[in-house]
Amino acid sequence: MNYPADMVMAWIASYAWPYARLSAMLMTMLVLGSQTVPIMIRAKLALVITVAMAPLLPAMPAVELFSITGMMITAQQVLVGIAIGLASQFLIQTFIMAGQIIAMQTSLGFASMVDPINGGSTPVVGQFYLMLGTLIFFAIDGHLTMLHLLQLSFTTLPVAVSGISIEGYQMLAAFLGVMFEMCLSVSLAAIVAMLLINFAFGVMTRAAPQLNIFSMGFAISMICGLLVIWVSLGGFMEHFLQHWQQVESLICDVIQTQCVEG
Repeated sequence: MNYPADMVMAWIASYAWPYARLSAMLMTMLVLGSQTVPIMIRAKLALVITVAMAPLLPAMPAVELFSITGMMITAQQVLVGIAIGLASQFLIQTFIMAGQIIAMQTSLGFASMVDPINGGSTPVVGQFYLMLGTLIFFAIDGHLTMLHLLQLSFTTLPVAVSGISIEGYQMLAAFLGVMFEMCLSVSLAAIVAMLLINFAFGVMTRAAPQLNIFSMGFAISMICGLLVIWVSLGGFMEHFLQHWQQVESLICDVIQTQCVEG
């Protein structure tokens, strides 16, 4: 049985364009976008999900896949996927920065390990927050939520030459400021606690100059820092859920859809 070339190319395009958007998201999103996950694993996972998702998507445009217009459409799908994936990176980087700030304030910044996301060396506290945030992300089915939002994006942002609006890119850039606000809200309790401890060191040094407080202040700061981290972990889940709702709202605004609360 013979099939026309146009029919074959249209069938390939119906999978190629969703694959471009989905693979771009998996290459940049939380956990799957880290250097510890091989590129071939991400590419094959994107292919499997695309095969399962493609029959549920709207019809693809009648454009030749390898034409100039087809290449522009492919580029737009990659940009949409990158934008959705980066939103999850904004979420986890908030807690990594908060952990680094706490580590520097509590003299725990000297203990460092390799960051699996970017391959660099970062404080252990930041990596602890990264692992904790990653576990919570999967526990609340954040990865499934992102796949659902990606599927919705094919309805609100159909496969075409036009992709995310200028306002969408502006919202992504403006969210960097929100990310620093969230980082400060997570680490503020530890910053204030260590400020009071350092103030107490200063008062003790002033009151008893013969006591070399700063010789033992390093060890005391580390112990107090561990206690502050332990106490502040009680509100970690609440912070994470609050920030995840903001990230989810950002993705919904970028793909021009309405988020469902709950």
